[in-house]
Amino acid sequence: MTAQPRAHLRADARRNRAQIITTATRAFVDNGPDVPLEEIARLAGVGIGTLYRNFPDREALILAVVQTSMGVMLTKAREARAEHEHAWDALARTLSTSRELSLTLRVQRLFSPATVAALSADPTIRQIRNELIKVIDDLVQAAQREGSMRPDVDTGDVTHLFSLLMLPSTHRTPSEIAEMSYDRAREIIFDGLRARPGTPLPGRPLSATDIYPD
Repeated sequence: MTAQPRAHLRADARRNRAQIITTATRAFVDNGPDVPLEEIARLAGVGIGTLYRNFPDREALILAVVQTSMGVMLTKAREARAEHEHAWDALARTLSTSRELSLTLRVQRLFSPATVAALSADPTIRQIRNELIKVIDDLVQAAQREGSMRPDVDTGDVTHLFSLLMLPSTHRTPSEIAEMSYDRAREIIFDGLRARPGTPLPGRPLSATDIYPD
């Protein structure tokens, strides 16, 4: 007679945890990593005690947010690769707008050096990140083989461009203008990555290892 209520509570607890992570992801991307935990709990619709039962401190919450965001991006990249005939379309879908993409590409800029070091040392994050980089790298190379992406770029160039695109605006812009400017900038980047005669690039193609050395 008590099994069903306990199962219900477990399911409810899972929903609460997922909601906290989703809310924290949005808060960190939109307002920075120092958003008060009380505010995250309020926005998530849970009590602060519920938040602390799931995440004893800010570092634990950040770890869960980064693990989840990178995991979402890895799943998205794998699904895009499996469902699209052309690598260019799969890459464009992988790099489509999402807070998970923004957080994944901005980890080193978003959090403090100490937090970044702790995240980099986490074996789960390292595994997911390496697998995600491998999928994106495969898509870049496949897009070049199919002739849709210019040959003088590499994965590091692509991820670096999108990490810059994800930087927050330094001035107040109406939301509809901000959204339009992001969409336009994204298409300009993709247009510049397409294979066609264009201006030669300085230096050499940047690999994923150049951008993510560890």
